[in-house]
Parts: sequence; C-alpha cells; structure tokens
Amino acid sequence: MEHTNQLLFIYGTLLQVGNEFAEYLRANSTVISRGKFKGRLYDLGSYPAAVYDKRTNAYVYGTIVKMEKVDEVLKHLDYYEGIGQTYCEYERVLIEVESEGAGDLVKALSCWVYMFKLSERGLKLISGGDYLEYKNGSKNLR
Repeated sequence: MEHTNQLLFIYGTLLQVGNEFAEYLRANSTVISRGKFKGRLYDLGSYPAAVYDKRTNAYVYGTIVKMEKVDEVLKHLDYYEGIGQTYCEYERVLIEVESEGAGDLVKALSCWVYMFKLSERGLKLISGGDYLEYKNGSKNLR
C-alpha cells in the first residue's frame, strides 16, 4: 500500500539515542518540530503507550518528523511496533497533531501516530505527557 502522508509523530522509544529503530528513523527522516495531541501517556515498563482523547485537557508531547521513502520506513516501524503480529498493542492511525511554530503560531498537521489499542485499566499514567522528561532527560532526538 502506498502512503502519501509523510509526517510521523513520535513520543517514546523512537526518540531515544541508541535505539536501533530510532537510529533508522533518524537516518530516514527530518525533524519538523515539537508537537502534541490531546490524550494520555502510560508507562508500560520499558516503553510508553499513548491514547488519543480529544475530550481531555491533557497532552502527549513528542516530535514531528518528515519521512523519506514513506512506505519503506512505515514497514520497518510497523514491525518494531508489532503491527500485523498475532498479539499487537498498537495501531498506526492518522490524527491532527499541534505543531509548535515560531512564537505563538500553532499549526495542526496530519501525522501518523502509533496508538495503544488495548485497555488502559491498571496502567501507570505519565502525568506530564512527556516520556523523555519522565525518563529523566534520557538522550533523545529532540
């Protein structure tokens, strides 16, 4: 399937230096800006889970990148996120993400995002919505 949308919003391990898939993404994309969407972020242990919820006042924070060779990159990242496997926690969806612009300018961009699709019950909420900040300033792609 050919994908025309080149933008991807990343909020977790794909921002971390040293992660093989983050390094692949870094080599095959360009950082556009920081961004956010309304929702909640959870700690699943060694990685986070984001849930979109337009009714909340909370945000999930991350980075918007523009992918080169979109189909190839998404195929590689889908494998990493478990898309198409028997047990899969995530689905890749297109949502509007608020991009941080110059000054007070906020622009809504349509981005691919890997969203958690299982129950949130019993998960530990990351109240600030920023995974890297939560992980105490780990090395990242910002």
